[in-house]
Amino acid sequence: MKLTTPPWWYKQTGGPALTRAALMPVAWLWARVTAWKIAHVAPVDPGVRVICVGNLTVGGTGKTPVVRAILARLREEGVRAEGLSRGYGGRLRGPVLVDPLLHDAADVGDEPLMLAATAPFWIARDRVAGARAAAQAGAEAVVLDDGHQNPTLKKSLSLVVVDGETRGGEWPFGDGAVFPAGPMREALFEGLARADAVVLLLPADLAAPDPRLVALLKPLPVLIARLEPDGPPPAGPQLGFAGVGKPWKVERALIAAGCQLVDFAPFPDHTPYSPTDLAFLAARAKTLNAGLITTEKDWVRLSPEWRARVTAWPVTARFEDEAALDRVLGAN
Repeated sequence: MKLTTPPWWYKQTGGPALTRAALMPVAWLWARVTAWKIAHVAPVDPGVRVICVGNLTVGGTGKTPVVRAILARLREEGVRAEGLSRGYGGRLRGPVLVDPLLHDAADVGDEPLMLAATAPFWIARDRVAGARAAAQAGAEAVVLDDGHQNPTLKKSLSLVVVDGETRGGEWPFGDGAVFPAGPMREALFEGLARADAVVLLLPADLAAPDPRLVALLKPLPVLIARLEPDGPPPAGPQLGFAGVGKPWKVERALIAAGCQLVDFAPFPDHTPYSPTDLAFLAARAKTLNAGLITTEKDWVRLSPEWRARVTAWPVTARFEDEAALDRVLGAN
């Protein structure tokens, strides 16, 4: 199932009341099943340090750039850190060490393929088997991309990434409703209770985080990071598109970075772009006399032929206080 994120999820009030009410029984069941698994499954120690970078909500927080930044920081400090993901959207079950020259997104998923360009990265449906495979290959630490709600693997450190953008009436947790009535994977304070720290991720053009949000997340350590472009967007008119958790954030970020965005096409998260999708984008771009631009995550899902026709716009998570990050990473 490809999820199209409804913007009303992220409003504290309002939205389609009847839809919310109809979805509440499913949300209650989702929350109870998640809580039962967490309470009753005994986590397995894989024999290697595990740093989990997870979500409290269903996508759209910027978690993947945070994983990349943490992997890079650990490796800069001389720690042989390797990544691990379940490989959502890929056909391989693993454990498999991702090879960007051998695998594509259909094999291993888009996020692992993107992250494997900068650090060793494993995919495994069985996260315990994946962590053990990384340890046997020599990893000193495993950075787990997602898995805060998965109790099978014993974590040494649990970080949760929270979207810090609250402009336009948005609130990262909406009204607190659990999926599918809202964006939460579990109840907010249940998820925070298992975390060791929060990464509050802000867009590059937001001066400071919302103090209400910071107050809500404490007394956990709150690490501020900013999602910054690696470079300017290309010159001239551009047609943007993105299949991510919150595509409207990509549109806003491109405009804030100075992109001459003449149109923007949102797609569901992890969309495997079909020939029909790409033909539509190409025809629309030709009509507008515009180039095509998308996220790095979307770009890796394209064929080599289409990658040559589309500009990838990579972004980086930069921590405001690297010493605070080092203290958190070195605490366990």
